[in-house]
Amino acid sequence: MRPRWIKSVRWAAMGLLLAACASPARAQSSSFYGDPEARAAAGQELTLSGVSWTYQAPTPRREIKLNDVLTAIVDYKSQVISEGQIDRKKKANFKAALSDWVLLKHWTLYPDPQSKGDPKVTGSWDNKFRGEGSLESRDAMTFKIACTVVDIRPNGVLVIEGRRSIQNNEETWDLSLTGSVRPQDVLTNNTVLSENIAGLRIYKREVGSVRDSYRRGWLMRWLDTYQMF
Repeated sequence: MRPRWIKSVRWAAMGLLLAACASPARAQSSSFYGDPEARAAAGQELTLSGVSWTYQAPTPRREIKLNDVLTAIVDYKSQVISEGQIDRKKKANFKAALSDWVLLKHWTLYPDPQSKGDPKVTGSWDNKFRGEGSLESRDAMTFKIACTVVDIRPNGVLVIEGRRSIQNNEETWDLSLTGSVRPQDVLTNNTVLSENIAGLRIYKREVGSVRDSYRRGWLMRWLDTYQMF
């Protein structure tokens, strides 16, 4: 007769086997936030604002209205390098002789005997032209300018316009900017980058002794426009 503990072990093993076949085994979740499936079934989504102790909500975007003031940050840089070369040669030789001609006498045409010989023409033409040119230009413009929202289009795009004039003794600097910008491109500090402004137009004018020192005179401008060579 077998001991009772052997029968008990057999029945326990059969129970574990049946339990394993009835439902798949699942490991215990090690997350501090509990079982993700259970949270999803309960409608508790895992968000940063709900679990972080140091979470700070972002500043809500302010609605931009007509006549509001924005600050445009202009940072424009460009570089152009162009090189050209031409080498042209033309050479021509020609030789002609007039063997027959006519003579007008008493309103009648007669053959001209060309008693002094046939007229001849001989010539040559040699033309050479060589030109080289190079251009390297660098432009940079960095400044900030306050702009006013002058129009809001039906799709929400903002039309901005700004002007600024600075005068220091005899020196005057005039700046103006116009363009269109999307509301989502306006940063939380109420600024917009020039690279996000569509149809950007910048006008810059300088008047004074510094500008007069390097500007071209009217005669030099005329010569540069209508130069022969």
